[in-house]
Amino acid sequence: MSQKLLVRRVAVLGAGVMGAQIAAHFVNAGIDVVLFDLPAKEGDPNGIVRKAIANLGKLSPAPFGRKSFADAIVAANYNTGLDELKSCDLVIEAIAERMDWKQDLYKKIAPFVPAHAVLASNTSGLGIDSLSDVLPEELRHRFCGVHFFNPPRYMHLAELIPSKHTEQWVMDALESFLTTYMGKGVVIARDTPNFIGNRIGVFSILAAMHHTGAFGLPFDVVDGLTGPLLGRPKSATYRTADVVGLDTMAHVIKTMGDTLPDDPWHKYFKAPVWLSALVEKGALGQKTGAGIYRKVGKDIFVLDLAKQDYAAGSAGADAEVIEILKGKDPVKKLGDLRSSANPQAQFVWATFRDLFHYAAYHLKSIADTARDVDLALRWGYGWRMGPFETWQASGWQQVAQWIEEDIAAGKAMSDAPLPDWVKSREGVYSTEGSYSPTRDAMVPRSDLPVYKRQRFPDPVLGEKFDRGETVWENDGVRLWRDAGEDIAVLSFKTKMHTVSDQVLDGIQEAIKIAERDFKGMVIWQDSEPFSAGADLAGALGLLKEGKHAQFEAMVSNFQRASQAIKYSLVPVVSAVRGLALGGGCEFQMHSAKTVAHLESYIGLVEAGVGLLPAGGGLKEFATRASEAAGANGDVFEELKKIFETVAMAKVSTSAYEAQDLGLMRKSDRVVLNAYELLYVAKEEAAAMAEAGYRPPLPARNIRVAGNVGIATFKMMLVNMLEGRFISPYDNEIAERIATILCGGEVDRNSIVDEEWLIRLEHEHFCELSKQQKTQDRIEHMLKTGKPLRN
Repeated sequence: MSQKLLVRRVAVLGAGVMGAQIAAHFVNAGIDVVLFDLPAKEGDPNGIVRKAIANLGKLSPAPFGRKSFADAIVAANYNTGLDELKSCDLVIEAIAERMDWKQDLYKKIAPFVPAHAVLASNTSGLGIDSLSDVLPEELRHRFCGVHFFNPPRYMHLAELIPSKHTEQWVMDALESFLTTYMGKGVVIARDTPNFIGNRIGVFSILAAMHHTGAFGLPFDVVDGLTGPLLGRPKSATYRTADVVGLDTMAHVIKTMGDTLPDDPWHKYFKAPVWLSALVEKGALGQKTGAGIYRKVGKDIFVLDLAKQDYAAGSAGADAEVIEILKGKDPVKKLGDLRSSANPQAQFVWATFRDLFHYAAYHLKSIADTARDVDLALRWGYGWRMGPFETWQASGWQQVAQWIEEDIAAGKAMSDAPLPDWVKSREGVYSTEGSYSPTRDAMVPRSDLPVYKRQRFPDPVLGEKFDRGETVWENDGVRLWRDAGEDIAVLSFKTKMHTVSDQVLDGIQEAIKIAERDFKGMVIWQDSEPFSAGADLAGALGLLKEGKHAQFEAMVSNFQRASQAIKYSLVPVVSAVRGLALGGGCEFQMHSAKTVAHLESYIGLVEAGVGLLPAGGGLKEFATRASEAAGANGDVFEELKKIFETVAMAKVSTSAYEAQDLGLMRKSDRVVLNAYELLYVAKEEAAAMAEAGYRPPLPARNIRVAGNVGIATFKMMLVNMLEGRFISPYDNEIAERIATILCGGEVDRNSIVDEEWLIRLEHEHFCELSKQQKTQDRIEHMLKTGKPLRN
């Protein structure tokens, strides 16, 4: 049986931007963390670390899932705090990328690292073997590289790199820990400069830079070609460089030049002249306000090399090239790019060709399988498909032949031959797994037990996972099960998992089936979002046609669906990731439990479209406020924060913030790995069933804030209206929300039941829906995706 890594406490060495953010993400995972840096020259010896922790609060996107998590990090320094290491189970070193500094630090800390603890370096490219040379023998086998991508909370990729001394149990235990507790997608890399993600990713950027010059294209045109049209992030090539920092980009390129002297592409591993010039001038990108792009007011200007100055952007990518790139057939797409005379099409073909060539040539030395490379680029760089997936989808042998022709014609960036294995295969993916040049075999996915928690892992090309057995379905939902399991899963079939009549009917029917045939049910979607809320287009159609009776029937059906979830005789667990807005938020509120991925953005946003929550959300808040206040507490106090959240249509920036805003319960679970969400939700449902689950008793004694509460909320709104923070129509919607939350125009501390609150929701929702301003808001949202403040 392999050794286990039991992590109670973690030390992070180095409170720079990366080290501090890694520490923050350990706290997101509920892990006690101590953050080290040099002692301050004066005042508090831990001053450097305290300042770094304070700076985390200013970063965007936020490193913490909850602002108060900053208080949980313990500050320490290398002079007086090394005893803190003795209570740590995992030590992550994240200081500057200098071999001598890192090795000096290892010598200093080695006597304090416990005999069971694992030590890992968060280096982005230094040799792991070389780093381990200075470690004492007994620590060497518990040392490896772990490379988090920036920002660590949001980037899924973590590369694990063994040294020649690392014991296998260390690698397996760390991979399992990073996967479940840190929410990472782990890729095992070989000990080569820049590992996998940056080795291929930075080469891809260098190839784009080289061909930008060769084809004489403007920077913004290249960004138009190399972003979403290629299934890559909107920041594409040059905006990404500006965001990362041009000084950082130049440093990474120099590192490749210094550490890869024998690479056949070595002559390209130097910063272009224009890039060095920008760095010298201090135009480092986003952090200095100017780089390749410069923002002036609302206008964005781009560097024009011919003018040696910033100029207005060009017309963007050519229509004919956009047309090719939007094509659905990848084989035709790559062929059309190669045969086109358009320089933009030639540019895209050339960057693909050289990326494929480079990745194939180096695969054996940097990774075990092609899958490792593709997942590293997808998880670390945000690509929809990795290089080998793209190549195989585009026709493996044909593309290989074209690459060889271009090498022979001197068009490719290097004359290095394609490896022999490329020509002997039809691709690197098959039902057996992914190709490993080292083993000359197709290798299946890892069989580590942690991956049994991933029912649907992130699929690579051609991978299909059994979708379970359909129990029942209609046009809106599918109820399914895995063979032999007694927890059913309900998934929506609508676009963005919006809530239509078929979804509402489907939920109610599925619950009846679950009550009869299963021990519990999980509401889970096979992709984000959980639910973008009500089907606004359908609702607007009914209103415009004057079908108010049908519209009101839909609202009643919504409320019945929510109540069916709440009072189901078997536990209904909502597995939330991504957006859970409006009705999506209300469904998880009515569930017996919510299991939410950390990156869940939850909110009741109806006010933005001129409506108010009417799927039982406001009823639920009034009920919870009454329960929290107890027999003698102040119900109004419990409602204040909720009122602001709903009236201002606030959306949480994490699952933890959803708990703080009252949109999730404190007892709900937060999960860090999205691919484990279904597993955890099923386990929760099964545990509740085994414990003899019963739904809550009908809420018949809800104490409400009444007319005094409504009047107080109205007074608060007057100030916002006079300060022009809200429009008169926002004010009307907010007053109606206040009326429902407070139980209507009844005496303070009156007792009402759920049916009373549900009727109030229904009445005010339907009155708002008939108003032109609401219909204008809905229409504007559908057209622009943005709220109208009329």
